[in-house]
Amino acid sequence: MGAFGNVAYLLVNTLGGLYVLAVLLRFMLQVARADFYNPFTQAIVRVTDPAVRAFRRVIPGYRGLDFASLILALVAQCVCTFLLITTSGFAVPGAGLVITWSVVGLLSFILNIYFWAMMISIIASFIAPYSGHPALMLVRQLTEPVMEPFRRLLPSMGGLDLSPIFVFLGLQIIRMLFIDPVGVNARVVLGI
Repeated sequence: MGAFGNVAYLLVNTLGGLYVLAVLLRFMLQVARADFYNPFTQAIVRVTDPAVRAFRRVIPGYRGLDFASLILALVAQCVCTFLLITTSGFAVPGAGLVITWSVVGLLSFILNIYFWAMMISIIASFIAPYSGHPALMLVRQLTEPVMEPFRRLLPSMGGLDLSPIFVFLGLQIIRMLFIDPVGVNARVVLGI
């Protein structure tokens, strides 16, 4: 791979990764019922809205969930996977393999988003526990639906919250069961 291939790979990996991240965050924040009027949520909606509107014409929502954004994330991941394969100089596999790798890449992306959101939430709980910063509020709104079932199961520990440990454990189990066995080349799939 020459200099042009390296530049193309870098651009696809970075810009494609940021776009897929924005589309996935839009879907995940909607599932978490996060504050729509948060400035960060508004920025994500502005970036992703043109493509989501086009997909929404064909793909209806269901029970308040906008599946158009999830399908858009899958399509964007497939396009990026194809471009990463071609810019890396590998032979292009069949469409089924690209779609499979893309689904695994999206699942890995979602797990990474939750991992880093949990890390930010934990660190922020020590540094700025009562902060009203819009980014921290959004992170809390994103992680709360995942941690709440564990909080209900665990006994009160006098202000010590052990639910993140179980969430991290669950994220790792999901990764071991659904991502690692597929054996995707991390160079050609976003989010892995």
